[in-house]
Amino acid sequence: MRFSTIVALAGAVSSVQAIGQLAFNLGVKDNQGNCKSAEEYKHDFSILSSYTKKVRVYAASDCNTLEILGPAAEEAGFTVFFGIWPNDDAHFQAEQDALKTYLPNIKKSTVEAITVGSEALYRADLTAQELSDKIDTIRDLLKDVKDSDGESYEGTQVGFVDSWNVLVDGGSRPAIQSADFVFANAFSYWQGQTQNNASYSFFDDIMQALQTIQGIKGETDINFWVGETGWPSEGTAFESSEPSVDNAHAFWNDAICAIRGWGINVIAFEAFDEAWKPDTSGTSDVEKYWGVWDADNKLKYQLSCDFSS
Repeated sequence: MRFSTIVALAGAVSSVQAIGQLAFNLGVKDNQGNCKSAEEYKHDFSILSSYTKKVRVYAASDCNTLEILGPAAEEAGFTVFFGIWPNDDAHFQAEQDALKTYLPNIKKSTVEAITVGSEALYRADLTAQELSDKIDTIRDLLKDVKDSDGESYEGTQVGFVDSWNVLVDGGSRPAIQSADFVFANAFSYWQGQTQNNASYSFFDDIMQALQTIQGIKGETDINFWVGETGWPSEGTAFESSEPSVDNAHAFWNDAICAIRGWGINVIAFEAFDEAWKPDTSGTSDVEKYWGVWDADNKLKYQLSCDFSS
């Protein structure tokens, strides 16, 4: 995609919303790998609240996330993108059971949206039609669930999150057509980009995904977010991509701040380093270092964005 096309698409979004919103992907385990308690979530929210009131998690039943995090988020004034893991029937049923059991304990306004699957198409866990069917299943389920005030969850947005390159593939069309929203993940780091080229690569990837979604959905004013992006602060280089705090900070400024300045919403990956993740061979040793805050809750770099230019 040429830069002129990128600018045109970004302008269409920017005309609706001047500055893109910010949220964080949030881990549900502590540094020892134990499921977080309500108090630990409240502590997370106290740190994040200066920067956002929105978080995303990947599953509802795992670690009793909806049961524990939902009320804690509501108390803290946060909204949550709750994930549903659809990749096998047993897990998908557990997720549905969690929705039916624990959504009634919180207000509908606490639920930002329901994301069915995280890169399920990229990993070939599901076909686009299978994902479409499971999005429809969750949407139908919500019609029969009421919140703590007795309001139906019908109308809650249901969609999915996947890698940008899969979204631009024509095979993703059935899932995009069924979804109320589609979020695109894009990691310049995993494309082996130099720091100088990382933001250009990121912009191009996201705008290709957005153009595809707009073409299929037939609308320009859509609920679109970058579902995941970021840069690791430690670990082994991947091709020309070098992990470091300075490079992570540069990507924050040049990619995340910049695309928000164009009106694109971003869910940064991720809020906190996850020390429980094991070091393995090769570039897998970066997995615990994607946080904007380290494992001791220390901010690695400043998160301010200059939107004046």
